[in-house]
Amino acid sequence: MIKSNVSDFYANIFLCLKRVLLIIKKFLYPIPDLTHFFTTRESFLKTKDEYLEEQVRLNKIDVCNYLKISQDNLVSAKQIHSANIQIASAEINSYPDTDAIILTNKEQSACLNFADCTPVIIYDKENNIAAVIHAGWRGTAQSIAQKTGLKMQKEFNSKPQNLSAVIGPAISMCCYNVGDEVYTKLKETVSDFSGLYNINDNNIYIDLKGINKKQLNDIGINNIDICPFCTCCNNDMFFSYRKENGTSNRHNAVIKLK
Repeated sequence: MIKSNVSDFYANIFLCLKRVLLIIKKFLYPIPDLTHFFTTRESFLKTKDEYLEEQVRLNKIDVCNYLKISQDNLVSAKQIHSANIQIASAEINSYPDTDAIILTNKEQSACLNFADCTPVIIYDKENNIAAVIHAGWRGTAQSIAQKTGLKMQKEFNSKPQNLSAVIGPAISMCCYNVGDEVYTKLKETVSDFSGLYNINDNNIYIDLKGINKKQLNDIGINNIDICPFCTCCNNDMFFSYRKENGTSNRHNAVIKLK
C-alpha cells in the first residue's frame, strides 16, 4: 500500500478562510457533474474529543464555503453499520440509523464519517444523482454498496452502464486481520472470492475495498476507481479505529451534485 507520500496526482489542496486543508481527489473516471472528495485527519468533520471541536467547527465552515452551501445543507447521518439507505430530502439534513445517502438535488451535500471502514461513492451520469456509502465489515457483509446501486436502479431507473463508483481510503488487506466468522460472512456476499483474502501464518486478511468492488461488479457496475491509501498504514493522514485503539475522530467522504 502507498504510505504517507501524497503525490499531486492523488491530493488536492484548497484554500478557504486563509487555511490550507488537504483533501483527496483522485479518480480514474472523470465525473464533471459531481463534486466528490475525501477529507484527511487535518480536514476532518467529526469528533467526540472536546479539544478538537473548534477545529471541526472551522473545517465545516471551510468545506461548506468550498462547496458553496450553508451548513444546514450539509447532510449527515447517525451511522450504525447497517444496510439502511435514505434518499435525501431538501427539508432534512440528518438521518437516524443510516449508512448510505442518495443525493438527487443540487442544493445539498452529503457527508459520511470513516476511520478504517470503506467509503463508496456511486454516480449516475444519466440521471445526475449520486450516493455516498459507509461500508464497514458489517455493512459489507450486508452488501450495502450493492443494495444502494440496486436501489438507484429501482427508484430512478439507473442503468449499470451509466454508473461509476469510487472506493475511498480504508483499511487494506495488508492490515485487516479477521476471524473465521467475519471471513465466512464476507465470502458469502460475492460470486468469486478469489484474490480478496490472504492467509498468512494462520491469520486471515481481508480486502474490504476489493469485496465492495466485486459486489458492484456482480450487479453490472464496472467503472470503479479504488483509492490505494490504507488508513492504518497511512495513519498520519487518516484516522484508524484499529491502529488508534478506538479513536472517536473521523475523516469523511463528501458528495455534491453540480
